[in-house]
Amino acid sequence: MADVPPLETPRLILRPVRLDDAPAIQRIFPRWAIVRHLDAGIPWPYPDDGAETYLRGHLLPAIERGDAWSWAILPKGDASARLIGCIDLSLLDGAHRGFWLDPAWHGRGLMGEAAEAVTDYGFGPLGQPVMRIHKAIANEASRRISLRQGMRCIATMEKDYVGGRLPSELWEITARKWRARPRRL
Repeated sequence: MADVPPLETPRLILRPVRLDDAPAIQRIFPRWAIVRHLDAGIPWPYPDDGAETYLRGHLLPAIERGDAWSWAILPKGDASARLIGCIDLSLLDGAHRGFWLDPAWHGRGLMGEAAEAVTDYGFGPLGQPVMRIHKAIANEASRRISLRQGMRCIATMEKDYVGGRLPSELWEITARKWRARPRRL
């Protein structure tokens, strides 16, 4: 498997996603609050074997090819070391970073921490010149992360999500702008 290094933030451990994460992902992921603003390619209702099928058939092969990097998000100090979400980088289709988090952990700034570490990795070791991210305009929490990270909206369009066809934006930041911005952590 291609090298996906573990990453750390002040409150999180990001470790490479593994096939044995499928049961935890299957337990947490199929919730409307998580999937409604994700790409319409995600099956809904989510099948009983959806997480394992996705890991085996899509994500792990993409990691092996060097087209994707994916981390399980775990809170530090949690004795159970339980997965509470995932964050990915991809070099395909202009959507370079995607994430989801268990709604029980929303509102704590954790995804901003995870996105900071993963974006640093994309612009650092991976040497990417630009990061672009599609998002539904209605996904306010994701938009706030992009704003805090110094991204800018470069285009608007309609895009299909699990929740239907929605007004969308394409956000972007260059490596140069990323390195020049004030650090938030």
